[in-house]
Amino acid sequence: MTPLINASLPEFTVQAFHDGAFKQVSHKDLAGKWSVLFFYPADFTFVCPTELADMADLYAEFQKLGVEIYSVSTDTHFVHKAWHDASETIRKIRYPMLADPTGSLTRAFGVHIEEEGLAYRGTFLISPEGKVKVAEIHDNGIGRNAGELLRKVQAAQFVASHPGEVCPAKWQPGEATLKPGLDLVGKI
Repeated sequence: MTPLINASLPEFTVQAFHDGAFKQVSHKDLAGKWSVLFFYPADFTFVCPTELADMADLYAEFQKLGVEIYSVSTDTHFVHKAWHDASETIRKIRYPMLADPTGSLTRAFGVHIEEEGLAYRGTFLISPEGKVKVAEIHDNGIGRNAGELLRKVQAAQFVASHPGEVCPAKWQPGEATLKPGLDLVGKI
């Protein structure tokens, strides 16, 4: 298995449903900014709307950090619109909903379930340089927490802007960080 951390964002172009319209989104749209690709199995399901709503509830917080959220499933952009129109929960979404009916993007990130044509719950934080900084894949019965993802984004941004420092477990913005070195060995 090839590690995803620090791998480059693959080239892609997909259709999306966003702000009441269909549009194309490509890897070029992610260039130069922090982005989250948030893969989920399918529209009109059970755990998925709870996760997408959780992300929608914190979307403004991600935006304040300069982060764009992109949800991704193997549904078409037409199905995304139909789900948006049919579900009060999904109508809260303000971030782009990417369509990957061919599975090319889910395969590129290693979350495609071949026998089902669906995606595992995969979360990937992409740096402005196009590098994967967080990669998390869950079995489909395990929902994610947008608040924890927000914390990871904050930690990744801190580390990117403070060379030589790292964030310990449960780190929150404003808390102490660590400067790895010989002086710390065996002291923590």
